[in-house]
Amino acid sequence: MRKMLLAALSRVLQGPAAATAAAAGRTASRVVVASRNYADFASEATFEIKKCDLHRLEEGPSTTAVMTREEGLHYYKTMQTIRRMELKSDQLYKQKIIRGFCHLYDGQEACCVGLEVAIKPTDHVITAYRAHGFTYARGVPVREILAELTGRKGGCVKGKGGSMHMYTKNFYGGNGIVGAQVPLGAGIALACKYFGKNEVCFTLYGDGAANQGQIFETYNMAALWKLPCVFICENNRYGMGTSVERAAASTDYYKRGDFIPGLRVDGMDILCVREATKFAADYCRSGKGPILMELQTYRYHGHSMSDPGISYRTREEIQEVRSKSDPITLLKDRMVNNNLASIEELKEIDVAVRKEIEEAAQFATTDPEPPLEELGNHIYFNEPPFEVRGPNQWIRYKSVS
Repeated sequence: MRKMLLAALSRVLQGPAAATAAAAGRTASRVVVASRNYADFASEATFEIKKCDLHRLEEGPSTTAVMTREEGLHYYKTMQTIRRMELKSDQLYKQKIIRGFCHLYDGQEACCVGLEVAIKPTDHVITAYRAHGFTYARGVPVREILAELTGRKGGCVKGKGGSMHMYTKNFYGGNGIVGAQVPLGAGIALACKYFGKNEVCFTLYGDGAANQGQIFETYNMAALWKLPCVFICENNRYGMGTSVERAAASTDYYKRGDFIPGLRVDGMDILCVREATKFAADYCRSGKGPILMELQTYRYHGHSMSDPGISYRTREEIQEVRSKSDPITLLKDRMVNNNLASIEELKEIDVAVRKEIEEAAQFATTDPEPPLEELGNHIYFNEPPFEVRGPNQWIRYKSVS
């Protein structure tokens, strides 16, 4: 009996130390397991992707795509950042912190990210007013985009452009006039050819703009002069409250160039967009002239924040696209199923992205508005200062590049 009591007392006295040792052992074992799991991830995987529909082309992009683990993680974080940034923009707009026009990009993330990862930083991009995703993909930080949306001095164009007019190096917006960016894009391509640069201009427009006459005039000039221009129609199935079937006699937008080759791409699959963009860029760089791409995609929000988006389509339709074709979910499933990442690792990225967005939103709501004296600034790039007349003839501002 005495021996049993002494043994019990010994266990009690050693309890805290033993528990600590056991806990340390469990922690070490978790670290070892985690290290082993990370080491066991595949470095890359090969995927079968949807074949593109072709127009005036004998061969199209590859139907297989190789994606490394590092690429997949980068694609996932970039698309998730754009998604969260747009959802935060929605919230700030409803709080009346963002005013004016605002066109959100959630649902279409595979288009801008797939395009950006397939081109060179020296290539050029111009798009319409649904531009937040492209602005981020081209290298503008989230805080500068959100600050621009709220009209603050720290915005990417100093708070004077808002949602529809954002710019950075080799990115020309963000254009508010429907379809007007297409001839501008051809002009950029003409400059690339004129200066002998091996660069391409990617000119984007929506299905709603695809019926504009200026687009067909631009096709003609680009084909005549063999401009290195990739015309890209982001077909998200609805213009401003109108389905493509009600707006266009032909919805084969990739054939609209007639004499210009074209391809129709699954715009919800980042690998499809990436491979098609590489193909189109190589086509232009070879001196063959312009090419058309139609990206079949979908927007989750309405046309703009003034459009609820459910008067001309059903909630069930939106939910079905979300459940079956969401670009982020598709990438996530591919990575997990092919041992390129774990669910836990991707959740950690989600947490980091949410934190970044919240910090950016805090900056965008506390940064000061630009002073009135800067109203005339940045009219021209790299020019000497000059005077600009203000609201009346007695007020003068100095414009600084």
